[in-house]
Amino acid sequence: MLKERRLAANKIAEQLFAAEAAIDAAVAAVAQLTAVMPLARQEANLAACIGQDALMGAMQTCQQLIEARGRIIATHASLRQAQTQIGLDAVNFMGRCPPEEGALTETAAPVRRLTIAA
Repeated sequence: MLKERRLAANKIAEQLFAAEAAIDAAVAAVAQLTAVMPLARQEANLAACIGQDALMGAMQTCQQLIEARGRIIATHASLRQAQTQIGLDAVNFMGRCPPEEGALTETAAPVRRLTIAA
């Protein structure tokens, strides 16, 4: 039964990390778009009003993506609690689980690993 829980947790962790990376990539791409639009407008010698709505849309999209990033971080923390609830507290999923609330320090806790024989 522990093996099945570990397999399920690995599958979830893999998808969680992929989702986190995708959101970060989207934030970066939209932030770059937001940064390049006013510069391109200036280089083209266009009036400031040109593209204002597009710039606002890109900025709002970036803000929404950052809010989504906060929600995926909260999801990660909830999954960390579920990990404890199913008896996998000692398992390290690629060392990227957020620390417990209030535990953000410059020195990280030692990595704990659990090896399960097949």
